[in-house]
Amino acid sequence: MSEFTRDDRARPAHEPGAWPWREAIVDLLARTRIAHPDELAAAVNAAVAALGIVATVYLIDHEQCLLHPVPEAGREVGGPLRVDATVAGRAFMDSAARTDPAGEGGSPLWTPLVDGVERLGVIKIEARDPTLVGSAEFQQQCDMLAALLGHLVSIKARYGPHLARTRRTRRMSVGSELLWRLLPPLTFADARFTVSAILEPCYTAGGDGYDYAVDGSTAFMAICDTTGHGLRAGIGTAVALSAMRTARVDGGDLYATARAVDAAFAEQFTDARFATAVLMELDLRFGRLRYVNAGHHPPVILRDGKPVGRLDGGRRLPLGLDDPQPAVGETVLQPGDRILAYTDGVTEARDTHGELFGEPRLLDLAARHTLAGKSAPETLRRLSHAVLDHLDGPPADDATLLLAEWSVDTAAELLP
Repeated sequence: MSEFTRDDRARPAHEPGAWPWREAIVDLLARTRIAHPDELAAAVNAAVAALGIVATVYLIDHEQCLLHPVPEAGREVGGPLRVDATVAGRAFMDSAARTDPAGEGGSPLWTPLVDGVERLGVIKIEARDPTLVGSAEFQQQCDMLAALLGHLVSIKARYGPHLARTRRTRRMSVGSELLWRLLPPLTFADARFTVSAILEPCYTAGGDGYDYAVDGSTAFMAICDTTGHGLRAGIGTAVALSAMRTARVDGGDLYATARAVDAAFAEQFTDARFATAVLMELDLRFGRLRYVNAGHHPPVILRDGKPVGRLDGGRRLPLGLDDPQPAVGETVLQPGDRILAYTDGVTEARDTHGELFGEPRLLDLAARHTLAGKSAPETLRRLSHAVLDHLDGPPADDATLLLAEWSVDTAAELLP
């Protein structure tokens, strides 16, 4: 009898709650309670061995170009896979399980690895009985395993460098290390709202930052750019984000949040340090958006892929400069609207001839990917790569993008 069909004989083996999978999940939880990050991959395969499958975990690098296999003691796992040229990459981009239609009988199943909706990579699942790979019920069980493993990867990554090392292709600067430790996950979604961000250069960033939080029926979002470069700028961004979060926990509104950053900069820095920023609050019930623009490029509202407005109200001086005026802008979104915010490193990127990447090009590409049905994180991945492809050499400045969407079904395209 196949290990896939072993159960207590009181239930059909094809039933979604078949006991072998439940036992594997329970075993995995037991094995990983006190496991080190470098023991996670082996724990997964020890837990699923009785199912007749072998799993290889691939994590996306910070550039979101390659999927890197997590090393496993005593096992050869191969090399990285390109996102834009492989079945594994399509599973990652679309958050949907894939098999290779041209493969022979042993074609593996590639299952998205997500924590909530945060894309972490993919899992390659090879079955001893290859006919099972195309089964919808088998894929559902693999999705259940992947959902748990996504949480475990996110949790275990905090306790050692093994998983972080897998995702990096080169050394990270001190400023970037500080920044990545402070930022929330790149993507979050609930039933009515999605927010996604991306930051380049991922290994030498410092002054750019973003933040978001959801509290009841209100979503808070922010994008900021602190003066300077490297660690000095990163410390300013760290102070700005911390002040915003403290004000938010205390129940402060947008005005109070901006003033909290002003006060924190005045207390911590003796130089003329400041940060341009946009702070936004979205009422998730009715789409009312309130915002403060502190000397930043105004975010653009996209409707059906086309620009239909800008957040050019609510003006005040950059954060860190004493500006007590309580100016708050307001607009109302329609279901399906997207808000695209960016820092100047995006539009001011120059090619070999000195030509700017520019906002028109940015909005045109955003429209194309939106109309092509690309999710918010996949749209940003492609936009950031377009900016990097445009550059003549390494980026001279941080380039950050934030894309939010208000819609009743916005999370559906992100769930495996």
